[in-house]
Amino acid sequence: MGVKNTFIRLVGASLTAVFFATIGISCNKNTNARSEKSTVTANATRDDKSNFRKHIISKDFISEGVAAADVNKDGSIDIMAGAYWFEAPDWKQHEIFPGKTFDPATEYSNSFLNLSLDVNLDGWEDLVVIAFPGEPAVWYENPQNKSGNWQKHAIDDAVGVGNESPNFVDVDGDGRVDILCADTRKSQIVWLKAPVQKDSLQWKIFAISKENAPGTEQFSHGLGLGDVNKDGRRDITIKDGWWEAPEDPTQGDWKFHKANFGEDCAHMHVLDVTGDGLNDVINSSAHKYGIWWHEQVQEAGSEPQWKTHLISKDLSQTHALALEDLNNDDKPDLVTGKRFFAHNDSDIDPGTHDPALLIWLEFMPGKTPYWEIHEIDNDSGVGLNIVTEDINKDGMSDIVVANKKGVFYFENTMAK
Repeated sequence: MGVKNTFIRLVGASLTAVFFATIGISCNKNTNARSEKSTVTANATRDDKSNFRKHIISKDFISEGVAAADVNKDGSIDIMAGAYWFEAPDWKQHEIFPGKTFDPATEYSNSFLNLSLDVNLDGWEDLVVIAFPGEPAVWYENPQNKSGNWQKHAIDDAVGVGNESPNFVDVDGDGRVDILCADTRKSQIVWLKAPVQKDSLQWKIFAISKENAPGTEQFSHGLGLGDVNKDGRRDITIKDGWWEAPEDPTQGDWKFHKANFGEDCAHMHVLDVTGDGLNDVINSSAHKYGIWWHEQVQEAGSEPQWKTHLISKDLSQTHALALEDLNNDDKPDLVTGKRFFAHNDSDIDPGTHDPALLIWLEFMPGKTPYWEIHEIDNDSGVGLNIVTEDINKDGMSDIVVANKKGVFYFENTMAK
């Protein structure tokens, strides 16, 4: 199916300028414009009010993964990024394991994605680290305020965590976060279940696909979890289709449905965008330009068909995508941004030297749904996972990112 137009509205002067420069339209303050050549129809407005307060936690490239948790049990939410954790509220830096500052132009870090989880069920939040694609994941045990580095544990040395879009999601619905990823060594989609008993540190590995499945190479892109067919079960999406969840998610060889969800993408989300009772799929380009939603069109007795709609083509390398209600209107919004120097200082990706934008897309549902795009910042962007959590406990979801620009906490001030 071809790409259809989606109405979007852009808010924020600098983002508006970037957008109209991209599609070749001169942009004046408070001007509505439409391009005959553009794939997007835009109603651009200017909003000089910033809804997020930027906190620079570190200006060093130490990780592209990030997590948040009350590390030291003082009642405040701290930030973890690779080898370090930063103690709220002054963000004092502490070492988890021996770390270094990497060169964003020439190096990748040893921390691609991070997750805070009480792995050993001792009441203290630990840190899960997914390193370079294809390497086994590890977790670091919180020392309970004792000095020294955190003890390192393997999750499973036999599993090479591949696909560059691992998900930290609850696959089996038990209320505990699992890791959804590819196992590059067997070329399978798997999910890793954390220990559920204090006397066992063993993670359980469940393969949902046959070997040599699509989306399981070391550098594959695009992975998500959501109820595609609305049968009450969490299905698994990749850019080439989706696996239908059985009643028991620990069962192997889920049924695969082929579909075209576009090019290499980041995290994928399932949402009924139009309110027609059919769930759709949202994703973003990992290394090029584009954010899309794929509309499910169901005909009786046939496989679902998908119509692709362009949401935005404003920024490149949107290598992480989060779904979160940021303004407490009970509608899920999108958070994404540019992964600055995703392939280092090279010309491999288009837009490598574009501003490192961080944006949120306010969801406006309906028969003609659209997203209002708000610029949060133009000198940060995203890494490989985004934290959306109420860091300061004011009832609003904040945003935390780590990337080649540093580590940043964006305080949501919409309620203030």
